[in-house]
Amino acid sequence: MSVRLDTIRECLEGIIPGHIVTCDAAGMPNVAFLSQVEYVDNEHVALSYQFFNTTRRNVLAGSPVRLLLTSHLTARQYRLALRYLRTETAGPLFERMKAKLSGIAAHSGMTGIFRLLGADIYRVEGIVPVPGGSISPPPPAVNGLNALRRSTERLSTCINLECLLEKAVDCLEEEFGIQHLMLLMHDEARGCLYTLASRGYAHSGIGSEIPVGSGLIGICARERSPIRIGFMTNEYAYGRTVRDGLAADGQLDALETAIPLPGLPNAASQMAIPIVAANRLLGVIYLESLADLHFGYDEEDALVVFAAQLGLAMQHHQLADEATEESPPAEHAPAPIQGPPLTVRHFAANDSVFLDDDYLIKGVAGAILWALLNDYTRRGRTSFTNKGLRVDSRIRLPGTSDNLEARLVLLQRRLAERDLGIAIDKTSRGRFSLTVTRPLTLLES
Repeated sequence: MSVRLDTIRECLEGIIPGHIVTCDAAGMPNVAFLSQVEYVDNEHVALSYQFFNTTRRNVLAGSPVRLLLTSHLTARQYRLALRYLRTETAGPLFERMKAKLSGIAAHSGMTGIFRLLGADIYRVEGIVPVPGGSISPPPPAVNGLNALRRSTERLSTCINLECLLEKAVDCLEEEFGIQHLMLLMHDEARGCLYTLASRGYAHSGIGSEIPVGSGLIGICARERSPIRIGFMTNEYAYGRTVRDGLAADGQLDALETAIPLPGLPNAASQMAIPIVAANRLLGVIYLESLADLHFGYDEEDALVVFAAQLGLAMQHHQLADEATEESPPAEHAPAPIQGPPLTVRHFAANDSVFLDDDYLIKGVAGAILWALLNDYTRRGRTSFTNKGLRVDSRIRLPGTSDNLEARLVLLQRRLAERDLGIAIDKTSRGRFSLTVTRPLTLLES
């Protein structure tokens, strides 16, 4: 090839539609606009299959395929020679293209008309620049490689998971210049993701949940593949809260414990990146912007590497906490008790916990808090270890892949947000303390 495909990926964004040329068995040429071209690797692209039209009939009949692409940054044009290989109707590539096409359809007023039937995979057999003038591209808003380098250096200084997760969102905001973002962790046992940190929203949404497979975040988790959308589309909008959806479905029990998911009501650009380590899904990074086409291939590349580094670091800290030798923790002097009594109610059916009739947390994190508070009220215990929680039958951790440290961070942050007289703090690797400053009444339901 005279031109590498990865050096002209901006041509594939669809800002200037491509032209696909085929011919029938009699040699009659056919030219059509192309909605979408997706980069697969340096030797393959995927084209959107939406209609069984003349172009597709010609392709299936063995026609040569030529593609004309134009860069919206430089106005340079390129001719690609393609050879059809196969069509995919499911999987990560199909889901990425489906999400992008939804945004393109909404942006062009073709919602309900543009519908992805398949991702047609082609081998790129040649790329030739078309003679003509060009302009200089504008400088990128952020140097992705430098942002990645600086972020990796900052993550390497963390000594525990809590520090790592906090510094990760700092890096996304400060190094990559992302103003609206969420970090969600995977709850494998319950088949959902829960928000552990966010930036740029009026409400943090810590503890809000998304089912795996639901919307952009859930599909990214299910397919373990990055998904990026450049234009606003209601099909993947997260401005509507989980609470709205549960209310519409009449799920009143779930509604009572639903924390609204943060999000921009009119997000134009969205991107979700999976966090994976050792073939295990740990979480998802979700980013959004009010600007069209805010995230491109270069940003996606840098953030995929960032997520991979974060995943390895998360796994390291989790394994290090698990390996910590357990010794009897030194009890801390209890904090002075003052203020009005606080009623803590626990519902065993889903381990949800309410503080004075206001929902706090559920699931494993709820079971952890209930066990800690029972030990405190009955035995005056204030110091605990992660290893002790893992063998505590009251908590019912879901196997070895329990993300215990992340659940403790979630619980710590939810308690800090509520600030009602209960707090947990990490004291050293694998150890933490419970602080209670109000008289407690524990009620089991």
